[in-house]
Amino acid sequence: MNVSRGFLHITYKIYHHLDKLEGVHKSNCLNVFLSVMKYAWKKNGYEANLRHETMHKDTGLCRTTIKECLQTLNTLNIVKSIRGRSGKTYIVNEIFLRSENTYQDSRQTPISRSKIAVSPTPDSRNTTTLEETIYINNIGNIVKRFAGDREKILDELSKLPIAELKEDKTNVYLCKLAIERKEDNERNANATFVTPEKMISALKEFKNSRKKANPFYKAKVEYNKKNNLNWKGEPNK
Repeated sequence: MNVSRGFLHITYKIYHHLDKLEGVHKSNCLNVFLSVMKYAWKKNGYEANLRHETMHKDTGLCRTTIKECLQTLNTLNIVKSIRGRSGKTYIVNEIFLRSENTYQDSRQTPISRSKIAVSPTPDSRNTTTLEETIYINNIGNIVKRFAGDREKILDELSKLPIAELKEDKTNVYLCKLAIERKEDNERNANATFVTPEKMISALKEFKNSRKKANPFYKAKVEYNKKNNLNWKGEPNK
């Protein structure tokens, strides 16, 4: 069945979402997003297997800039990047799209057209953005909020579920350290600790038991008792 693309509505929500970015990086990210949308069709679930070379031809941007933009789009949950054996698959978040119409050759039957004519997606203006509900954005926000304070970043990240930390592809090293800290914290929480007072008391008891078992110490004690001497060997008053 030969299906051709009609038109696509991109909501203003994506522009507001990209307001987090500064300078030319915002326009570059939008350029890369449109390149992905060129191949991510609704009939494919808005998924596309793309190479950086293809995006380079579409956008005119260098591969380094394209990679940075894809990482940003992934962090903002606009375009999810999934690594596979033969490259990466990019999945567009439909929340930033309104609806897509498709048209067909007039020779096709009404039945086939009805299969393509799906109901439009809900108006995204009335839908909560995934930044508010997905941990991947929380990770990015934490890293940004406490930039320069690595210990604070790890403390905050270690509060997130391990599954979410493992899924993040932008701050891989920090998430790895956060997972280690989270596991250490859990082990410490389940461990049984002995107070310093108990340790000192146990050491004193051990020392006294060793002393009392010493034959020279026993002989000294008996001698002091027999001659009415104190532990220093002086006469008792």
